[in-house]
Amino acid sequence: MDTVTYKEPAPIVDRENPFESMMERFDVAAELLELERGVYEYLKTPVKQVVVSIPIQMDNGEIEVFEGYRVIHNDALGPSKGGIRYAPDITIDEIKALAAWMTWKCSIANIPFGGAKGGVKCDPTKLTQVELEKITRRFTANMLDVFGPDKDIPAPDMNTNEQVMAWIMDTYSMHTRRTENAVVTGKPLIIGGSLGRREATGRGVMVSTFAAMAKKGLNPKQSTCAVQGFGNVGSVSAKLLSEQGLKVVAVSDVSGGYFNKKGINVNAAIEWIQKHRTLEGSGIGDPISNEDLLELEVDVLVPAAKEDQITGKNAGKIKAKIIVEGANGPTTAKADPILDKNGILVVPDILANSGGVTVSYFEWVQDRQGFFWTLDRVNRRLERMMTDAFNNVFQTAERYKVSMRLGAYILAIDKVAKTLKVRGIYA
Repeated sequence: MDTVTYKEPAPIVDRENPFESMMERFDVAAELLELERGVYEYLKTPVKQVVVSIPIQMDNGEIEVFEGYRVIHNDALGPSKGGIRYAPDITIDEIKALAAWMTWKCSIANIPFGGAKGGVKCDPTKLTQVELEKITRRFTANMLDVFGPDKDIPAPDMNTNEQVMAWIMDTYSMHTRRTENAVVTGKPLIIGGSLGRREATGRGVMVSTFAAMAKKGLNPKQSTCAVQGFGNVGSVSAKLLSEQGLKVVAVSDVSGGYFNKKGINVNAAIEWIQKHRTLEGSGIGDPISNEDLLELEVDVLVPAAKEDQITGKNAGKIKAKIIVEGANGPTTAKADPILDKNGILVVPDILANSGGVTVSYFEWVQDRQGFFWTLDRVNRRLERMMTDAFNNVFQTAERYKVSMRLGAYILAIDKVAKTLKVRGIYA
C-alpha cells in the first residue's frame, strides 16, 4: 500500500502562514495513520475555492471594489460549515487553514458537516452600517451557487455578527423566493436563531476545562485560571469558569492584562467593558502585559485572543498545568513539543472551541424542523456532546501515545478518510 512516509521530517519552526502550520500537524497525524497517498492528497486539498469581487457604491458616491472569499475544504461528512470574517488583512491561505480546521472540528464534534470558511477583505471600522450591508448583500448574491442549507452554511466570525447573518439570510431568501432560515446560523432569535448560541463557544471551553482538570486530578475550587482575550469567547469562558468555583486571577484585552491574586470580579469586568469597550481603567486588577499573563503560575491557561500567542520562544516559560485553547491557532507548531515535554496538557482549539459549531448545528436542526428547544435542552446537549468529544480525543491520544492535539487530528482525519473510502470517488 502506497502510504505517506517521512523518513526525515523537517524541523518544526514557527510559521506566519496558518495553512502551513495546520499542515504540519496534519502531516504527523497522516503518517501515524499510514494514510494512502491518494487519500492524503484528497484531504489536504480544498474541494472548492471561490474568489469574488464586490463593487459597492460608498456613501460618498464613489465606487470601491472589495474582495470576497469562500473556501470549502471538505464536504464528505455533509454540507460545509464555517464562519465569515471581515478584516483588512485576511488572505486566502488564512481562509484555507480555517476551513480545514472546521473540517476537523466538525468531525471531532461528531456532527454531519464538512468544513468551510469565508471572508471579505475590508476594514469594518471604516465603513458605515449602510456600506456594510451593501458589502454583505453583494457578497451573498455572488455566493448564491455556493451557499445553501444543504450545501454550505455560513456563520459569524471575526467582525461579523447576528445582523450580518440576518442580511445574508434575507438576501439568499429574496433570490430563492422563499424564507430559508437554515441557510445561515448565528442569526437573531426572532428569525430562527438558537438560544445559547452566543455563549456556546465559551461554554464548550468550560466543559473542556473541567474534563481536563478531572484527568489531571485538579479540584476546581482550589485552582486558578488566567484568560487571555476578553471578547465573546474569553468573557463567557471566564464567567462560566468562575461561576463553577475556579478562581480567575487574570484577564486581558487589547488594553493589556490585569492580575488580581484574590480573583478577578468577572461580572464587574463584563459590565465595565460593555460601557467602555476595553478593560482600561476598570480597576479589576494590577496591570500586566498580555505576554506576562501567559507565563503566570496558574493551573489553567485559556488563550482566547489571537493566533500564534504561544510560540517556541515562550513555550518553555509557560507554568500552567493545562492549556485550553479558546482561540483558533493560539499555539504554533514549534511550541507543541515543548509543552508536551513539560507535561502540560493542551486541549486543542479544534476540540476546546467546538461548542460554537455544535450549537450552530443545533440551530440548523431547529430551523429544519421548525421546532425550537429550551435553553436548558441546548446546554445539556452541548455539554453531553463536548464531553463525548473530549473523551474520544483523550482515548485516541492515549492509544497512539501522542498529545491531545495530535489525538484530535488523528481522530478527525481517520473519520473523514473512512467516510471518503465508503463513499468512493465519483468519476
